[in-house]
Amino acid sequence: MTVERVRAFNRFYTRVIGVLGESLLDSPFSLVEARVLFELAQNPGETEVVDLRRTLGLDPGYLSRVLARFEADGLVVRSRSAADGRRQRVALTAAGRDAARDLDERSKADVGALLSPLDESRRQRLAGAMDEIVEILGGAPRPGLVVLRPPATGDLGWIVRRHGELYAAAHGWDTRFEAWVARIVGEFGAGHDPEREALWIADAGGVPVGSVMCAREDDDTARLRVLLVEPAARGMGLGSRLVDECLRFARRAGYRRMMLTTYDAMVAARRIYQRAGFRLERAHPVREFGADLVDEVWTTDLVQPSTVDQHGGGALSKFGRTEASGGRNWDS
Repeated sequence: MTVERVRAFNRFYTRVIGVLGESLLDSPFSLVEARVLFELAQNPGETEVVDLRRTLGLDPGYLSRVLARFEADGLVVRSRSAADGRRQRVALTAAGRDAARDLDERSKADVGALLSPLDESRRQRLAGAMDEIVEILGGAPRPGLVVLRPPATGDLGWIVRRHGELYAAAHGWDTRFEAWVARIVGEFGAGHDPEREALWIADAGGVPVGSVMCAREDDDTARLRVLLVEPAARGMGLGSRLVDECLRFARRAGYRRMMLTTYDAMVAARRIYQRAGFRLERAHPVREFGADLVDEVWTTDLVQPSTVDQHGGGALSKFGRTEASGGRNWDS
């Protein structure tokens, strides 16, 4: 099934970007010839032919014929390497650089026309999907920094959809889990107290790659919810960063403790919670989302930032006096 979907995408995309014709961008060059010109234009001097071949993955004989045509048309000059006479070097002439520049301008105009009907949100989604393809197939890290931001239009739906998709794929959970997440984010979206509740989206270059929520349980207790990190963004410490941000907000909002519920199957998430100071408070077996699970409740105390006692003997907080040297709490 996946193979057929990839093949269908290839057929669609090659038609959309117009590479099936005899020439590219209404120029005298084929796709391969245009690609060779582009690579040569990246180097202001000479390029080793063997390096060009490796970069493009071309057959040596095929590349040699392309360069011979370019040379005959006055677009490139070829020479032997001074260090090794067996190696050939190639460089664009002034006419060759003009041809490469013309192709580059045509390409920019063509892509601009392709994107013009799309609003900014859809452009960001398209660019993010392309980044995903490059990262998955090329093993390249996602470019740019990951920032934590408030949710924008479409993010609540993304949280619901990705929870449903990822947990169905990883654990076989049915659509009742997705419906449960939908209720959580729906209640947040319908109305929340911004002084005591917040939701963060981890954003990488305009693409959501993670989420977490701080919700009110009661006056003294906050609840951590909807922690999610996309598989492509894991291994970067993003899960811990999201949890830490949630804890900081809860402290500033005046909560005394934070709780969360999870399941024994969430091995990676449980490690993040333990490192953040959460302790397993209780657990019991349940049948949820079409699976036999162990429902777990984890909690942590939220120690408020201290302020210096005017008498200089220690620090004062809403929990009582703390010794400046030992950090031991005295209950008030």
